[in-house]
Amino acid sequence: MSAEKKAEIPFQFYQLKPVHFADLIRAAQLIFLPSKGVSGVYTDIDWEEIGIPDDVLENLQALGKEYQYSSPHIPPEIIWSKLTPETRVWFIENKDDLWTLEEMFPMLDED
Repeated sequence: MSAEKKAEIPFQFYQLKPVHFADLIRAAQLIFLPSKGVSGVYTDIDWEEIGIPDDVLENLQALGKEYQYSSPHIPPEIIWSKLTPETRVWFIENKDDLWTLEEMFPMLDED
C-alpha cells in the first residue's frame, strides 16, 4: 500500500481488528440473504429496528451479494474501500456487536 493510500485511511481503521472485518462480512452475507436459501425461514426483517439504517443497509447488502460465497477473511483494506462513509461510521460504532446478528438466526449458523 502506498504512503498516499495510507494517508487516506483514518486512524479509526487501525483500531479495527481482522475479526471485526470477518464479522462484518458474515453480517453482510446474512443481511443480503437472511434465509441463506433455506425455505420457510422468515426473511421480512426490519433491519432499522435492529440498528442498521437504510443507507448502511444498502451498502451491506451490496457487500453481502459480492461476497456471498466467500470466506469472511478478506483483507481489511479491500473491505474498507468498499464501505460508504456512513457505513464506515456505523461499522466503527458497532464493531463489537456484529457477531450478535448471527445469533439472531441460530438455525442458519454453520459454525
